[in-house]
Amino acid sequence: MKNVLLKLVLLGGMLSVSGCSSVMSHTGGKEGTYPGTRASSSMLGDDDTSLGMKSLVALDMPFTALVDTLLLPWDMFRTDSSIKSRVEKSEQANLATNSVIPPARMPSP
Repeated sequence: MKNVLLKLVLLGGMLSVSGCSSVMSHTGGKEGTYPGTRASSSMLGDDDTSLGMKSLVALDMPFTALVDTLLLPWDMFRTDSSIKSRVEKSEQANLATNSVIPPARMPSP
């Protein structure tokens, strides 16, 4: 009985920390489908990511893909109501772009 309880606690702990890229991606605005898996794969291919972080991402990636798959119906049907998306929609509706103030010209080398 004691071994079963210990295994349950360890399994619950492992599941609670797994898929963290997916959880972090789903707390922001609408990122499309499989946002955590895409973020993990971009971190693995990035040269600026340290080797230690890449190993953690590689260990977490199967769990992130599993969580993204479980959250796929949520991703397909949710509407984006984040602050960023509301500001972008407002800017598009009011034609608020940088056409009034063009970017500065870069000096040629």
